[in-house]
Amino acid sequence: MTYQSPAAGLLSPVMPGASSVRPDMEAMIATSHRRSEEFGLHTGRRPDFSPLSTPDLTTLVEQNRMLYAHAIPAMETLYQQIVNTHNMVLLTDAHGVIVHSLGDADFLEKANRVALTAGVAWSEESKGTNAIGTAIAEKTPVTVHADQHFLAANHFLTCSAAPITDHRGNVVGVLDVSGDRRSYHKHTMALVRMSALMIENQMFAATFENAITLHFHARPEFIGTLMEGIASFTPGGRFLAANRNALFQLGLSYPALQAHTFSSLFGLPVSALFDHYRTAAPGLLDLCMHDGVRVRGRAELRLTNGMHVLTGASAPAQSAAQFAADMPAAAPAHTALPQAKAARRLSGLRYLNTGDPQLEQVIDKVNKVLGRDVPILIMGETGTGKELLAQAIHNDSPRAQGPFVAVNCASIPETLIESELFGYEEGAFTGARKKGATGKILQANGGTLFLDEIGDMPFSLQARLLRVLQERMVTPLGSGKPVPVNVELICATNHNLRQRIAAGLFREDLYYRLNGLVVKLPPLRERTDLECVVKKILDAETDGGRHRISDEVLRLFLRHKWPGNFRQLTNLLRTATIMAGDEEEIGLRHMPDDFLDDIEAAPAAAPSAVPQPAAGGGRLEEMELSAILRSLDAHGGNVSAAARALGVSRNTIYRKLPHLK
Repeated sequence: MTYQSPAAGLLSPVMPGASSVRPDMEAMIATSHRRSEEFGLHTGRRPDFSPLSTPDLTTLVEQNRMLYAHAIPAMETLYQQIVNTHNMVLLTDAHGVIVHSLGDADFLEKANRVALTAGVAWSEESKGTNAIGTAIAEKTPVTVHADQHFLAANHFLTCSAAPITDHRGNVVGVLDVSGDRRSYHKHTMALVRMSALMIENQMFAATFENAITLHFHARPEFIGTLMEGIASFTPGGRFLAANRNALFQLGLSYPALQAHTFSSLFGLPVSALFDHYRTAAPGLLDLCMHDGVRVRGRAELRLTNGMHVLTGASAPAQSAAQFAADMPAAAPAHTALPQAKAARRLSGLRYLNTGDPQLEQVIDKVNKVLGRDVPILIMGETGTGKELLAQAIHNDSPRAQGPFVAVNCASIPETLIESELFGYEEGAFTGARKKGATGKILQANGGTLFLDEIGDMPFSLQARLLRVLQERMVTPLGSGKPVPVNVELICATNHNLRQRIAAGLFREDLYYRLNGLVVKLPPLRERTDLECVVKKILDAETDGGRHRISDEVLRLFLRHKWPGNFRQLTNLLRTATIMAGDEEEIGLRHMPDDFLDDIEAAPAAAPSAVPQPAAGGGRLEEMELSAILRSLDAHGGNVSAAARALGVSRNTIYRKLPHLK
């Protein structure tokens, strides 16, 4: 796929079918005239110009409140560009009824003669061929000049209209510039189309507040302009919607995109996206689209409370694995992030309880201290869901309506972590923002502060954090004025803090300030609910559980040590679903070689340490041998073909069946 110059980009990506490939205008007008005749209209007929009554017009505006609110600013900007040109700007609903208008005083008298006023219908059924009605009928921008209008009463007009569509491509309104035919300007249509696209993008942003929204383009200078592609995804990575330019760049239709995820479209796991925005100064993303075209992007996570939490150094967001584990088995596929008010019921502690006794004990302990101002310290290996538990604690606490601010102490450079936590005043240091910045602790005021990887906090800052926790006051860098702060504190670490205290790396007094309640999350290899967790991740990855794993794969999962915990499991399942394609069952042949090699290299686990699946029997070796023999038989004894089908190396088959050498 190639990309055009900025000027060309306003034609091709913005309105597909509206440039060199759009239908011939004369043919379109002729077709519209035939429709007008079929509606029973006559060219010399005086049209019905009676507007809606005031109550009905009020109802119409209310029914189109979102369109109206986002269109008015764009209309005013457009009007400023055509003022004093004997034109007016019109906004209609999806049926061509005028909702709002702005016009030159010297043109209003003529406009009133043909009722270019609020409450009047300009559909083709009502007025015959005209820019508004024909744009709705053809779903494409249209200019209707002079006697191209079907009704003779409108021949003094030239009108340029562009449909306004929602994220599904449905026409929800029309933006139009109408004026005296003698004042027609060839650039008017371009202005109308750009303004319509601006309205669409703003409505898109307002529709998907509880979602990951990616702004992207092959040329980074176009990000933030009308030419950028915008696509939204659930926090778990499933595709939600895309604007016109995104559809153009991706080269896929809206229905085709429904089967995709953020990872399949842009080659980046959602967990890696979150990790990118946990760095101190995240730049533009470097992404590779599904067709191999490289683009740059900027992502943000919009919440209903107005927060944008993927744009800072430490976004309080969760990985795809965390999101999947958080969803109950029967949760709807479109469930939003736990931070969102609408989804808060899906992210509480009880939804984390999936049958593992160790986790059940953790949840029981936490429930007893909710709202008691007891700091919580969560221990556990990397990837065990510490941030997910912290978010669930916040959502079940009396502070649920307040902010949840997460800071990864290990991902922020030591030189920046102080300013990130405590904020700074103007001129506090070279390179600081002109007006200073609010620190993460103050951002969490009234809510919950989650300090992840607290064991990696620089020793020099630990005393200052302790003072803040004891005095409940924060003093930004460069300021002598302390600011009161009220936060619930949750910390997490994968370190043994007592060992770090003994090594002089962690303050003992801070440790005892943090450990009001200490809980430990079990690693994935020790959990007894692996089958349930796998199902939830597959539900999240494949939009409702289109795939399931075979008994052979489940036994391998139960045997594996999972050093990467949920992150490793999620990435493995994501890859397996792609390999499986349309096959419902994920088998051994869909497993990557490195995973199977790890299984072969690992010592056999003690029988008591390996939970048994609910169904199926037989030894692992017998299942592997059976699978190999079936594959060899299916491929006529061709070892290479059988190995490819199983997703293993030829050496693996030779080790299992040495007589084949």
